Amino acid sequence: MEKIFDPITVPIILIDEDTKVRMINKVFANFLGYEKEEILGKKVQEVDRNSRFPYVFQTKKAEIAWKHKFENGHTAIVHRIPVLDEKDKVSYGFGMILFEDMKEFMHIIEKNKLLETELDHYKKRLKELSGAKYSWENIIGNNGKMSKIKNIGKKVAMTNSNVLILGESGTGKELYAHSIHNDSSRHLAPFVKVNCAAIPADLLESELFGYEEGAFTGAKKGGKIGKFELANGGSIFLDEIGDMPLNMQSKLLRVLQEREIEKVGSNKTKKIDVRVIAATNHDLKELVEEGKFREDLYYRLNVMTIEIPPLRERCDDIDDLSSLLLKKISKQLGKYVNNISPKTMEYLKMHSWPGNVRELENVLERAVNLTDCDTIQPSYLPEYLMENKKSKSSGPIKSMKDIIEEAEKNAITSVLKYTNGNKLKTAKLLNISRSSLYDKIERYSIKV
Repeated sequence: MEKIFDPITVPIILIDEDTKVRMINKVFANFLGYEKEEILGKKVQEVDRNSRFPYVFQTKKAEIAWKHKFENGHTAIVHRIPVLDEKDKVSYGFGMILFEDMKEFMHIIEKNKLLETELDHYKKRLKELSGAKYSWENIIGNNGKMSKIKNIGKKVAMTNSNVLILGESGTGKELYAHSIHNDSSRHLAPFVKVNCAAIPADLLESELFGYEEGAFTGAKKGGKIGKFELANGGSIFLDEIGDMPLNMQSKLLRVLQEREIEKVGSNKTKKIDVRVIAATNHDLKELVEEGKFREDLYYRLNVMTIEIPPLRERCDDIDDLSSLLLKKISKQLGKYVNNISPKTMEYLKMHSWPGNVRELENVLERAVNLTDCDTIQPSYLPEYLMENKKSKSSGPIKSMKDIIEEAEKNAITSVLKYTNGNKLKTAKLLNISRSSLYDKIERYSIKV
């Protein structure tokens, strides 16, 4: 084997089922900065801590032409191939370096006139950056509410009407926006995302509608195309719409009514065909009543509404969600963890998840980073999750959240009884918006 391996100028390595190095040629050993004798018999992660072979052995899937950064700082394009026996078990792992640095890789592409392949790659990359990545399959939920909402979403996708997605932070509003676009007749056209809360108020107009050359100090030569024009023929996703300044709300309303835009510094209008998908974690009805959101814009946006329930209202989805998130996190970290112990799952289901799915993903990523095996145990969970469990199992002592919720439920029940079930009067007496009252009636399962 040494006579076969050593003369080959391509770096090659062979490891056994325990990830111990059984064969490596001189070229590879030199590349790693070791003598062959120092490497043979060692586990591959002792030689290169960044090795993904343990992950490849778990998935039993080859990684072809992967970009890999070795512990010594070298970056190369590599193959990692698991060799399976007749029982579909991993016997060996075969690895090789195709290109020892990225410059060499680019040189080969140019030398062999493969620029079309490169162009296709960048087209796909551009599609990923400016297009919708998710579909209905990415939305996990067998809960009755979630199934109903997904069905509504699929019907909404078939129309060209504006869509308003409501839900707490971290519930997955963007997933729904992507899915609606991907399932619509506009799926081949652009999908442009704008976070209205992340752009300073004085820049939002030029960001949405673009500007002409010389429109203001610092304006780019030749001007700039706005997000609405970029989305022409497709969809624009206006996230955090509830944080949009009032002066911009009136300009957005005109765009929705007239289906035309006017760049900053221009006196000409341009017709556009864009479907607006807006999302917010605010109660827009409440903002309208407070004078912080235009009522006419609210009704323009609120043609088709999708309200996503928080994770605490669909705890039966935590099993499936955790399983999906573990696969995603394991792939990202190159660390194969695929189980959650029953005790750990008990803690996860007891938590109220104020940060929703995003918080669950963060908790699982922390646990995957800390665990030394393929199963997440309670000791790898944050301390606040354990404290929640203790407080809920401590008999008559209730958490502040439980006490407040119980008081809310009793107050609403009492006033509804007083008003003979009149929800408008009940909302006024309790000094809350009607939408908040409806939400609480549903959340606490109050019979009217």
